[in-house]
Amino acid sequence: MLTIKDFCFSPFQENTYVLYNELKHAIIIDPGCYTRMEEKMLTDFINKQDLTPTLLLNTHCHLDHVFGNNYVSETYGLTAHFHPNEQIVIDRLPEAAAKWGVPTEAYKGPVQYIQQDEIIPFGEDSFTVLLTPGHSPGSVCFYHAGQDFMIGGDLIFKDGVGRTDLPGANPQDLIKSIREQIFPLPDTLTIYSGHGPATTWGREKEHNPYIKHISNQL
Repeated sequence: MLTIKDFCFSPFQENTYVLYNELKHAIIIDPGCYTRMEEKMLTDFINKQDLTPTLLLNTHCHLDHVFGNNYVSETYGLTAHFHPNEQIVIDRLPEAAAKWGVPTEAYKGPVQYIQQDEIIPFGEDSFTVLLTPGHSPGSVCFYHAGQDFMIGGDLIFKDGVGRTDLPGANPQDLIKSIREQIFPLPDTLTIYSGHGPATTWGREKEHNPYIKHISNQL
């Protein structure tokens, strides 16, 4: 049984997730810690819970989701896992950060690419990689069928979806991703988004105007 802890980091109010099991092994997903204080908040929690981080995962590589990649990689000796189509996004990290007025160093750590339908094992648990481009070229969701949840990045929010006006974004890809990858999932699915509160897939199908629009096109 996995426990999920979320942190809201940086001026972008990005959700960073720490998932851990009974063995005290932990996954860090989308570390968005930008300041030393935020880095300390993350590490203090890990230390207090006596956790050992063993995986660093990125749903995508927009700056707010990778601010803390260097810190996590260096502190815990971890390799960043993301889709190969996100390499161009993370390569432009310093440039993008300068445009937003939040200076950031390039990611210097090791990388391992992940692919659609790849199974990521984590002790007795596992995650399925769902490739969901649209908000960015290689966005993915991490789906845990056993506990009926996914870490969804910026694909779907409560009452919203990821913006598609950024470099590498494509609204038609976003619609296709939601239609093909998310609609087959159960309504009971809990979605932990990259920003804002958690929600359920059934709730979004009923109330989210963007999802209702896509549903009407099916």
